[in-house]
Amino acid sequence: MANLLILETSAVVPEEGRPAPEKLVGGTPTNRTWNVEDDGKGTYAGIWESTPGEWRISYTEWEFCHILAGVSVLTEDGGVPVTLKAGDSFVIRPGFNGTWNVVETTVKHYVIRL
Repeated sequence: MANLLILETSAVVPEEGRPAPEKLVGGTPTNRTWNVEDDGKGTYAGIWESTPGEWRISYTEWEFCHILAGVSVLTEDGGVPVTLKAGDSFVIRPGFNGTWNVVETTVKHYVIRL
């Protein structure tokens, strides 16, 4: 295994999905995930894309994100909405509970560590 990972998705078949019905707040979002890294020990990296909609999220993992395209609004329970757009980078820490609202189809790089 090489120690440098390029997030190249051309050879990766995307996983397609949608938020679980009980988490859905509004819209009919669908998502695709190109998981380029899965080390089998709880580290994942790749590209994620979602169409507009809003759903509840609850994080037990650490995730670094960099928005490549689109606009999303993350709102932590009891917090203020944070608008994220192309060029923004952020970390979601374990214990984050709230909503993810995709306003414009959003594409992001991600690195997750359980």
